[in-house]
Amino acid sequence: MDTIESRYNYGVCGVYCGQCPNGNGRVRHTAGELKRLVDTTRYDWVEEVVDSFSFKEFRKGLEWFATAQCPSCREMGGARCANRRCAQGRGLKSCLQCGDYLECEDTEYMRDTYPFVAEHHERVQQAGLERHLEEEKARAAAGVDLMGHLERRYCKVVPLSEDGK
Repeated sequence: MDTIESRYNYGVCGVYCGQCPNGNGRVRHTAGELKRLVDTTRYDWVEEVVDSFSFKEFRKGLEWFATAQCPSCREMGGARCANRRCAQGRGLKSCLQCGDYLECEDTEYMRDTYPFVAEHHERVQQAGLERHLEEEKARAAAGVDLMGHLERRYCKVVPLSEDGK
């Protein structure tokens, strides 16, 4: 049966997983590539030069990220999530369908971290959840992702040289 749940991977609280680097596999792929490069170039000597660095632990972390799969809230990843419980209790597939979304304490984190979800809410109110998810899927296929937003919000600029240039 072709249901909305089988065709789309989305967060109950408003983020389309296909645009998330964890949800779309970008983190897994990038970590796997770095793991392959590190293994190929044999960086195990680093511990002899840098006392505070554990290559074994670094490699273990890369292996975890290279094999980790986001459990997604649709597949039990958000089992303890208040948003998921609330949406299910109201018979909704997404918080974006709820008239209280823009004032709800449970969606405050999403609205603060991903301000564009307010636009997603408005779009769902206008066009419906399925149409919104089709549009987000098309945007993801066109290369739209959360990285630019998240990078501007959380990443600090690291100078490439001592003089900052």
